[in-house]
Amino acid sequence: MLKENLIKLYEASFRENREMPALTDYFKEEHFSYYEMAKEIAKLHLLFKKAGIGQGDKIALIGRNNPRWCITYIATITYGAVIVPILQDFNPNDVIHIINHSESRLLFLGDNFWDIIEEDQIRQIEAVFSLTDFHAVYERNGKSLTKFQKEILKNYRSKYPRGFSVNDIKYPEIPNDRVVLLNYTSGTTGYSKGVMLTVNNLTGNVLFAKGAVNTQTGTQYFQRGGRTLSFLPLAHAYGCAFDFLAPLAVGGHITLLGRIPSPKILLEAMSVVKPTIICCVPMILEKIYRKQVLPLLEKGPMSIAMKIPLLNSAIHSVIRKKLMDAFGGNVNIFIVGGAPMNQETEAFLMTIKFPITIGYGMTECAPLISFTPDNEFKAGSCGRYLSQFIDVRIDSDDPQHKAGEILVRGEHVMKGYYKNDKDTERVLDADGWLHTGDMATMDPDGTLYIRGRSKTMILSGSGQNIYPEEIEDKLNNMYLVLESLIMESEGRLKALVVPDFEQAEQEGVDKSELPAIMENNIRELNKLVAGYEQVADFTIYPTEFEKTPKRSIKRYLYSPALLNKN
Repeated sequence: MLKENLIKLYEASFRENREMPALTDYFKEEHFSYYEMAKEIAKLHLLFKKAGIGQGDKIALIGRNNPRWCITYIATITYGAVIVPILQDFNPNDVIHIINHSESRLLFLGDNFWDIIEEDQIRQIEAVFSLTDFHAVYERNGKSLTKFQKEILKNYRSKYPRGFSVNDIKYPEIPNDRVVLLNYTSGTTGYSKGVMLTVNNLTGNVLFAKGAVNTQTGTQYFQRGGRTLSFLPLAHAYGCAFDFLAPLAVGGHITLLGRIPSPKILLEAMSVVKPTIICCVPMILEKIYRKQVLPLLEKGPMSIAMKIPLLNSAIHSVIRKKLMDAFGGNVNIFIVGGAPMNQETEAFLMTIKFPITIGYGMTECAPLISFTPDNEFKAGSCGRYLSQFIDVRIDSDDPQHKAGEILVRGEHVMKGYYKNDKDTERVLDADGWLHTGDMATMDPDGTLYIRGRSKTMILSGSGQNIYPEEIEDKLNNMYLVLESLIMESEGRLKALVVPDFEQAEQEGVDKSELPAIMENNIRELNKLVAGYEQVADFTIYPTEFEKTPKRSIKRYLYSPALLNKN
């Protein structure tokens, strides 16, 4: 158990940074300093007390990322209650299931979400509040909370007759082993589980972020006055930890975009906010690489100059500056996570010395397992495991060369799944090791190289382990391939391929030409893979694959029955 405590870290940060900007809604241009945020937290604490909320009670939260979403989250955990953030991409049935399964007593939501929920479906909810201004939307019995919120300023002034001072930013003692977060996974298994995360789990992640630096320049990634542009879903562990929880612990300024916007709006926001740190999923950098960088390298004068060694590095510098400027010009590091990164994109970004690092984690570790400063990042890896907080081992007799399941134990590992002993015992063994389900190799220094999911691994007829993700990564680099899935059918490997219809239309390629193009792609692919990884056939799929909020393909929706249906 750690000595530090996240609740006390926030108490200190909110006091020390009281005049600093904390939260901004990009589109509404609504701003909260740390002091203003602390005042709103104090008002919610009065509401919780009026509602009879006790430490350990659950409060559900769903809506787009905005300042009041953040304030509700922090108010809940600093009160000692348990926050239940729900991804806004979940369908209504899943939302209702999570609210009920978690036994939440209060619900905070974006106004549009109340339209999809019937009060009779959530009978344990005692009151519902709007994330627009915290007014009561619904109260099950009577109108006491509705009235209390209407008169919140009077109630607040009654509590603090001399005004709310910096000394009033004081939160109760919440032990590190106390569960304060119930995070329901979206996963790719189609079955959502409530991950019980403690103060200790969150503290470990935030402490690591506070200490993360570029070891060459000494630049601290999360810093007082640093700027974060938040567009990842905060209800997901990755975005929550590093776009939200970590910046607030150091006096950072978070500008909230609501959700992942179009590339055009994202780049416009970057130019305004000029973030110092960007957390993103691979898809964003991959799209920019494919749509903006590749055309420069393949056509015109630059494509010729790229073949001349002396000009090569100069062009790399030009492209690097263009990319950095596109992201606001002040970024110290791009932290990529949530899904595997395309190897071609990664290799190019490293070649031009783009400040990128790729981390690895999972909700069950709140979420971080491995991370390396950008100046130490190794190609193809997802960083070194965090040895000061966790132990990691590979379940293999030769971890450096033979992939095995990643096992994790230590400060970041969850308490278990809520009301689900069976699944808890399946992934947490008697010695405290969390079985991640991810297959990897590991260097002696602790650097991890993910190979794939144990559930997706295919065993060839000759006994070879095949990781479809590795083959997909190569196929996705082929001409007019947007994304793909490799499956086993009738003892052979086959591909389900989604063409890049937008690029095809731009280049004047008729849909009737796509089968021949994909057939050529498969031939080229088979030159790059081992004999036992050869792809025998393919099927064109007409739409993008369905994905989780962290942009992982929901593989369970796609079976071999879809193959050979061109």
